[in-house]
Amino acid sequence: MSEAASLHSAVEPAESPLTPESWGKLGMWIFLAGDAVGFGVLLASYGALRASSADWPSPYDVLGINLTAAMTFLLICSSVTMVKALEWLGRGDRAKARAFLFFTALGGAIFVSLQAYEWTHLIDRGLYVSGNPWGASLFGASFFIVTGFHGLHVTGGVIYLLSIIGVVSRRPEPAASYNAVEITGLYWHFVDLVWIMVFTFMYLL
Repeated sequence: MSEAASLHSAVEPAESPLTPESWGKLGMWIFLAGDAVGFGVLLASYGALRASSADWPSPYDVLGINLTAAMTFLLICSSVTMVKALEWLGRGDRAKARAFLFFTALGGAIFVSLQAYEWTHLIDRGLYVSGNPWGASLFGASFFIVTGFHGLHVTGGVIYLLSIIGVVSRRPEPAASYNAVEITGLYWHFVDLVWIMVFTFMYLL
């Protein structure tokens, strides 16, 4: 190799190891990291309020867990269908991938509907953001803020999933949409994991 060629090789910038696909995953991971901090602050604040209150009601007695346990199971099942969607897309079967993406979105929609039913039932019993007939008034505020924040994430995830179904339908090659579905899966699994934490801290403990 000539001296000029060696010098050119030395000063030529190296190619970025990040592809457009990995940039998308990196962006999602950064978003999820920030979101995790947000949920962490909310749950930590809930814990601090509960520890400092002398008349904090028992969540198990006030909220019950039968409906919420069913909601949790449904959300866990939706994570399984998300995995299956990615699996079938990797095998080149777009039809089954779209079907499992739809099942995932349906599970999320049912979850939000059940949460709305739960909220309505609790409001009818007297639980409000500004009041609580069973003790500390901040119990209602913390419950609606934390579960509502998560419900917004599920609602956004359902819309996200439906848009990704459109992406899979428009791209004839399954590999062309695999990365988009994989990134969607990161978001959906995060939402499911956060709900397990919310369910544990706000319903069981």
